[in-house]
Amino acid sequence: MIRHLNCMTCNARVPRGLRTGALSLLVETAQGLVLVDTGLGREDYSRQPGVLRVLRVATIVPLDPHEVAVRQVVRLGYSPGDVHHIVLTHMHFDHSGGVPDFPHATVHVHRREYEAFSGRPRSWMDLAYVQRHMGHRPTMRLYDDPGDTVFDYPAIRLPFEPAMWLVPLFGHTRGHCGVVVETQAGWHFHAGDAVRAGAEPFGPVWLARMVLGPHCANLLRFRAEHPEITVTAGHMPPAFFSHNAQRPAVRRGASHSSDA
Repeated sequence: MIRHLNCMTCNARVPRGLRTGALSLLVETAQGLVLVDTGLGREDYSRQPGVLRVLRVATIVPLDPHEVAVRQVVRLGYSPGDVHHIVLTHMHFDHSGGVPDFPHATVHVHRREYEAFSGRPRSWMDLAYVQRHMGHRPTMRLYDDPGDTVFDYPAIRLPFEPAMWLVPLFGHTRGHCGVVVETQAGWHFHAGDAVRAGAEPFGPVWLARMVLGPHCANLLRFRAEHPEITVTAGHMPPAFFSHNAQRPAVRRGASHSSDA
């Protein structure tokens, strides 16, 4: 089962009707819960990173504490410790801020992305990394050699069942990847910030390419040609989360973190 969590609402000031939520996937696997991207973390609310403060000038970010991933995990009937793994499409603050809320989870990310996060900034997109999000030094698993393909994309098989892959979609960041999950309910291709949620462009083609990278047009074409596959972006409209709302899990003997 895949649950869709909105882990950071961000609404445009212009146009006012453009509203989005930062999508995280909570996936039940044989290896425990896997969280694909995390949104903001609890500390980001009390110590807003500079890039978030800048974003809140340009857009409307309500900072609703109920959207923190760890709180949503608890509300769904799990313990934070049930999240054994976190897979990151990339390490921008709005996708990795919640990593410290799951301190024992192993973090899976492309090696190029981790090197971009750890090194000196080389582009304006690198300014969205926040070093303290990895300050607790989580266990990292880094990937770099696609040895597989999925949907004709080079892919890296991840160590989970149901089957999951990292799909290199470099451009938005140096190591940005999509994540593909195969479940009994069908295929889910989470393209992260390499594609926009809607079919309509949010600006000139050159701007979309500069912000999202070079894969947006191909991914939009793939989505149109494969309606049987769920293709999601890193930031989805509110209606997506309402339509995909999930009931809490039914668990026996579940322990809950009282401070989540």
